[in-house]
Amino acid sequence: MNNLSNMIKVAVVGGEGIGPEVTAQSHRVLNWFAARRNVPMVLREAQYGLIPYLATGKVLPPDTAEAMDEADAILWGATGGPETKGVPAAARKAGSLLSLRSKYDLYANLRPIVADPALADSAPLKAEVLRDVDFVIIRELTSGIYFGEPRGIETLADGQRRGFNTEQYTTHQVRRVARAAFELARTRKGRVCSVDKANVLETSVLWREEVIALHAAEFSDVELSHMYVDNAAMQIVRQPSQFDVMVTGNIFGDILSDCAAMASGSLGMLPSASLGPVDKFGRRKALYEPVHGSAPDIAGRGIANPLGSILSVAMMLRLTLNRPEDADLLEKAVGIALAAGARTADIAESGATRLSTEQMGDAVLNALEQVASKEKEHA
Repeated sequence: MNNLSNMIKVAVVGGEGIGPEVTAQSHRVLNWFAARRNVPMVLREAQYGLIPYLATGKVLPPDTAEAMDEADAILWGATGGPETKGVPAAARKAGSLLSLRSKYDLYANLRPIVADPALADSAPLKAEVLRDVDFVIIRELTSGIYFGEPRGIETLADGQRRGFNTEQYTTHQVRRVARAAFELARTRKGRVCSVDKANVLETSVLWREEVIALHAAEFSDVELSHMYVDNAAMQIVRQPSQFDVMVTGNIFGDILSDCAAMASGSLGMLPSASLGPVDKFGRRKALYEPVHGSAPDIAGRGIANPLGSILSVAMMLRLTLNRPEDADLLEKAVGIALAAGARTADIAESGATRLSTEQMGDAVLNALEQVASKEKEHA
């Protein structure tokens, strides 16, 4: 039996839109690992969005805030959609995902981009373009234009309205996310591509100079290249296999990672991990979520792809629970399910059977049982 004091605490927050539907499947996967692999974790479900707002006046009620504060890892679903209409802007902003990223200082957002050969026929890019695609985008997540001040909308003397935002970075903000990229590259193919717009923006000039300085001081064993963001967008769809680790700022990473979804077959396939700084006990706060958003057009229909959320669990197993073998097991199970033809609507080839969200969860759990049984046979 696991000692409760050694348990990793996980807050499970489905949120809004398709968030609760896909998170229900990744929750099933977490329960499987707790029961079948003795993974030491305690799961606590919590609500977010319109429903708790109607009851408490807050989209992020005290019980949910407590669950997330106490958690080592947060499994997040999605936020946004029609539910926002019933919530005042101030209440929505107070409990927003951006505010949570800032609160927990989740500065490094990791988004793996892997093209599964089984999805070649349904992917929007050609099979030869997707061959050997396996890279990670690291997006700086708590600075840049999304957090910069001043910001706002004002009325000018001539009656026109003007909107303004501030893009800004400091040495510390750049170097800590660049360090995360270099450290990750050392465990992979040893290459980092830093993406900026240094030919136009002073913040990007600073970004490039600080990345170069850190590289020279601490990571000369890692290959470093630089690319302007407009070229990076083109290269991601032209030859995505050229990348290993890509590191970039907040707004560039937001855009490029959605672009890179096309190199994995579907936005519904993409997991992510948002990591905070390492504390004195060697732990770091982490939030795991699929990249796809709330998808209100299909919410409640039971057809959303849960694989982005399930693969986020694999990232949690690897990065927070320190169970790389279990992470590999889950990723292998997802691959087996896809190879066997399991498809939700967003990744289905013409004429293919389309599984519901729950049926895709079943397919992954069945594959997990297969892989685990084979491991026992060879033990």
